[in-house]
Amino acid sequence: MTDTEMPDPLQMANLGIQHAIPVVHRMGVRFVEVRPGFAAAEVPFEDNGNHFGVMYAGVLFTVAEVLGGAIGITTFDSAKYFPLVKDLRINFRRPARSTVRASTSLAPEAVSAITAAADAHGKADFTLVAEIVDAEGTVVATTEGLYQLRTHGS
Repeated sequence: MTDTEMPDPLQMANLGIQHAIPVVHRMGVRFVEVRPGFAAAEVPFEDNGNHFGVMYAGVLFTVAEVLGGAIGITTFDSAKYFPLVKDLRINFRRPARSTVRASTSLAPEAVSAITAAADAHGKADFTLVAEIVDAEGTVVATTEGLYQLRTHGS
């Protein structure tokens, strides 16, 4: 990569985890797809199991929670805004015994409304609903997170 080339958003998101949240990186969480309004991450089962042979609940929570940061960075101007999590609820549905994938999205209309509110008030709340599926496509958990987009300096 030359000095004038920018890393792609997927590479930036994965480097962000590695450097900003090392514990998440050590779990093996990695983004597999990021674009404006969409993010997906995976985490392997290996080394993330619990005492009864299924994926540890905290790992499932983590792979869904980090989606808010990826959406925030790839959807909004990171020179002007930053995201943070305010609340996240998880509904465990089935045990996970394989790699899992979490994904979420924001509609373009929501992005416009969030941006306008953040510009007007210095911050704007938004909700992300994520689905976590195992290697067979079975939904193992769902989350609903309340995030906030803030302008730098607010």
